[in-house]
Amino acid sequence: MKYKLLAVDVDGTLLNNNREITEKTKRAIHQVIDRGVIFTISSGRPVQGVAMITEQLEVDIPVITYNGAMVITGSSKKVIYSCTLREEDAVLIEKLGRERNTTMAIWADNQLFVNRPDERAAQYSQLSGTEPKLYRDVRDLLEKGINKMLWYDEIQRINTFEREMRGLLSPSVNFHTSQPIFLEFVDVKASKAIALGKLGEHYGIRREEMIAVGDGFNDLSMIEYAGLGVAMDNAPAEIKKAADFVTLSNENDGVAHVIEKFIK
Repeated sequence: MKYKLLAVDVDGTLLNNNREITEKTKRAIHQVIDRGVIFTISSGRPVQGVAMITEQLEVDIPVITYNGAMVITGSSKKVIYSCTLREEDAVLIEKLGRERNTTMAIWADNQLFVNRPDERAAQYSQLSGTEPKLYRDVRDLLEKGINKMLWYDEIQRINTFEREMRGLLSPSVNFHTSQPIFLEFVDVKASKAIALGKLGEHYGIRREEMIAVGDGFNDLSMIEYAGLGVAMDNAPAEIKKAADFVTLSNENDGVAHVIEKFIK
């Protein structure tokens, strides 16, 4: 199979544990783009956070952001796809977060809003490359359209929250951990798989011609969707089981290994 699109997650996949893109991986990505393959970053990060990565790579590429809730063509900033949470879902998620006294981040109109200016909010702001704004009432953000909501807490509490949400949220909400400390919420019509489908429609590429690489539960949908689904060696066992191939870890240039093995 001649693959025409390569989608790669960021944290735990493209970046090593020092949050760096190695020169080996960077060279491999440039080679794949030179061969005419569409390379895309597929991340839970916002538009600004993904832009930080494309600048490091020195490439102009389409990007999947907010775990698939928004797909953008690149520097032209043309939005191919955008999906927001239903208003009643956003209000309930925010209410449940307040009841659990957790730090919340809300992405609306590509702006970052937080429920309190604590250390976790500051850390998330730094990670996303966006200055946060304090909100008082989530209803004030609804007209902007909320693409993603995130809870930031201790790993054990996040695991507990995830189990609790299965019985509290409507089927119209898609939620999962992107990192062990983040529980993220998007609309059910937003996933990395759906985003890949939208990119495929835009570029005329079939799913069989796609490779998707990731390490987290938010990557599972695209790993299952793509013709070749690849899990990182540092991924949980459930992700590896769902994949067609397990590459090297993010500490050992696993993305470059995929390129060398499957894209000629």
